[in-house]
Amino acid sequence: QVQLVESGGGLVQPGGSLRLSCVISVKMLMMYDLGWYRQAPGKQREWVAIITNGDMPTYRDSVKGRFTISRDNARNTLYLQMNSLKPEDTAAYYCNVVGQPPWNWGRGTQVTVSS
Repeated sequence: QVQLVESGGGLVQPGGSLRLSCVISVKMLMMYDLGWYRQAPGKQREWVAIITNGDMPTYRDSVKGRFTISRDNARNTLYLQMNSLKPEDTAAYYCNVVGQPPWNWGRGTQVTVSS
């Protein structure tokens, strides 16, 4: 059973930065397209950024130019560098596979952007 462990969230002021990490316990991580998702209170979970198994990234419009997704297959880890954070980025952030039924969701990591 695949386990997803997200970390790196916290409280940050608008304009600040955070780097999220997700350790994924799966063999051959390099084979999978992976993504970061987020869910704000009272809202549906939405995708934020995707990286293919060929390292091609895609971002939702609201985070383009501010967030960078990357992966380290040797460390079984997915990253999300978040810069110029805005209050509307406040949410619980999750990682998961893309393009197939999701693995069991992890606990996520909370990001709160507030002055």
